[in-house]
Formats: sequence, structure tokens, C-alpha cells
Amino acid sequence: MGQKSQERRLKPTEAKAKVSNLRTGLRKLNLVAQSIRGLKVQHALNELEFSHKRIAKDVRKALYSAISNAENNHGLDIDQLVVAEAYVGKNLVMKRFASRARGRSSRIEKPFSEITIVVRELGEAA
Repeated sequence: MGQKSQERRLKPTEAKAKVSNLRTGLRKLNLVAQSIRGLKVQHALNELEFSHKRIAKDVRKALYSAISNAENNHGLDIDQLVVAEAYVGKNLVMKRFASRARGRSSRIEKPFSEITIVVRELGEAA
């Protein structure tokens, strides 16, 4: 029999993409996400293309994925798309140890983050 398919959580004019294991801290990723929130898709791609942040390359891939989902899965017009939401979240943290002086050790934490990008099609009136 199988399970019933769940209702779509997004509106019919929205599409999203999520990248789970980005090897960067939450605060660093949020700076890049803030720079593209509310922008038209083409402006957001340009912003990420010329950003000096290392993680901007991976965020750009996620934005391309959201645009492709909007076009292929939901039939939205890519010229009318706007980055409606771009939010980040915590993921796992790798814990490592480094040797210190006098036989001690210290903990090194290597955090991972995730980003979710939602693009929305603006109507002709907007």
C-alpha cells in the first residue's frame, strides 16, 4: 500500500533547495546568506560570483539548484524569480584534539552548517 504523499509545504509559485553538509561555521555562512536575501536571482548570482568569501561558491551552487527546481519541477519563469528566503542552520561538529605543551591537549571543533534557499516567482503586478 505505502504511505500517502504529503502535501506541498511551499506555495505553487515557490521552489527550494537545501545543502546539508557545508564545511563552515554558522555565522560565516549567514553573512553570505544575508547578502542575497530579497534580491532578484540574477543579482544574487552576480553577488555570489564576485564575493571574496570561500563559501560563496557553494551557496551559488545551491542557488542554481533552487533555480533549476523552479524551472523544471514547477514550471516557473526564471526571469521573474526572487530569493524569498535564505536561512542557515547548524549541523554536526567534528571534534579533534591538538597536542599542547606539558602533555596537555586542547579541543578543536570543526563545525558544519546547512543552508536552505527558497525562490519565489513574482507576478506581473509586482
